[in-house]
Amino acid sequence: MTLLIILGFILSGVFSGALVYLITRRVYVSKQNIAIEQAKIKATAIEKEAEIKFQNQKIKLKEEEIELRKKYEKETYKLFKEFEEKTLHLEKKEIVLEQKIQKLDEEKKSISIERNELIRSQNTIDELKHKYKEKQNALVAALTNYTSLSLDEAKSMLLVHLEDNLKIEKANLIRRYEQEAKEDSKRKANYIIALATSRYAGEYSAEKLINVVNLPDDDMKGRIIGKDGRNIKTLEMITGVDILIDDTPNTITLSSFNLYRRAIALNTINLLIEDGRIHPARIEEIYKKCESEMEQNILSEGENVILDLGLGYMQTELKKLIGKMKYRASFGQNALFHSIEVAHLSGLIAGELDGDEVLAKRAGLLHDIGKALTHEMGGNHVSIGYDLARKYKEHPVVANAILAHHGNEEPKSIEAAAVCAADAISGARPGARREVLENFLKRVQNLEKIATNKLGVKQAYAINAGREIRIIVKSDQIDDKEAIIMARDIAKEIELNLQYPGEIKVNVIREVRATQYAR
Repeated sequence: MTLLIILGFILSGVFSGALVYLITRRVYVSKQNIAIEQAKIKATAIEKEAEIKFQNQKIKLKEEEIELRKKYEKETYKLFKEFEEKTLHLEKKEIVLEQKIQKLDEEKKSISIERNELIRSQNTIDELKHKYKEKQNALVAALTNYTSLSLDEAKSMLLVHLEDNLKIEKANLIRRYEQEAKEDSKRKANYIIALATSRYAGEYSAEKLINVVNLPDDDMKGRIIGKDGRNIKTLEMITGVDILIDDTPNTITLSSFNLYRRAIALNTINLLIEDGRIHPARIEEIYKKCESEMEQNILSEGENVILDLGLGYMQTELKKLIGKMKYRASFGQNALFHSIEVAHLSGLIAGELDGDEVLAKRAGLLHDIGKALTHEMGGNHVSIGYDLARKYKEHPVVANAILAHHGNEEPKSIEAAAVCAADAISGARPGARREVLENFLKRVQNLEKIATNKLGVKQAYAINAGREIRIIVKSDQIDDKEAIIMARDIAKEIELNLQYPGEIKVNVIREVRATQYAR
């Protein structure tokens, strides 16, 4: 019984296991079938997708092929057009060349014909020359027989007669060429001066006799005056300038004819105002400092001028004197600026005349060097400048230019003559040197009055800053000879009645006009 029960359990266990195995196998097979189906579906989808991509790529390649074909056709058409255009251009060139060749052939034929004609003409001329020679010999023989003179004797008589006639012609030619040379030289000189002045346009401002000092406030005026006027007295005594203090707010005025002293005084007062300590001892200290700085500034100024002009080496004392000329003036014209202007103009004029430009500039810069010492030494600045040039062993041309620019000696070189011309240009141009306005206007009015008082004068104008007067006369009352006499009379009257620098040019103009109307 027990055995049966055990056997039943075993059988049931075997059955259960077989059943579980079958069920498990069935489930596994089902899953495999499902996985296979899914894989087939995925493979089909992938295949479809690949086919779609292939079709799309095929379409894209087709489009690119079409695009490339269009591009190819376009480029082919363009190249074909260019080929046609170049072919047409070459054909036109060939036609032109053929025409030129044809023209050259015709010219060659024409030249050949002309050459043959020239050869025939030359032969004819040779024949005529031969005939002329024969007739000339026959004529000479006939004249010899008729006059009983040999050929040499006839030549001598003819030459004597020709020599007398040629002397007159030679004199006339010499006179004409001398006149032309004078006109050409005058024209060339005017051209050189005009060219030099146009290439150098220097700035100029007239030197003043005062300097204005700006103060921070009006209280500073009292401090500059000081107790019982001690400070202002010390300033005026040490600097040598007049200090003018009036009611003008925040300003005082420095007055002196000496630019050098005025410059030191200006720097001294400006430093005192900055320092704030204003008393006699401090004034003397600041003044000495400014004076020493001014000496250094003067040397630097001279060195800069020499460097700008490219003059090379120069003695230190001369450099100082050149810098010092900045604080010298003549007729209101700054001596240094005038000398620099003369140096530039001298170099330009000398260059036009094939002279030494650098030497001319050096002579132009040093021509008024004596003015730097005339305040201390006195005397003629020409003599002082000449002595300085000799002392510092300057070139003889420089010494000659210093003497020649005021007529103490004749210029002996192109460079010295250029300096004289440049000095006259710089000093004589309108506005270079200061004149009292009232005197200037009065002189101009008197000039015009002298001219208009003459009979037959229509109009008179003073021009060129009063250095020239232009007079227009009535042509029906004054003839050409009378115009010359009038110019001389007016010039003499101006010399007798007026005071003026330099010279005044008198121009008398007589104009004849003939007017008719065609109706």
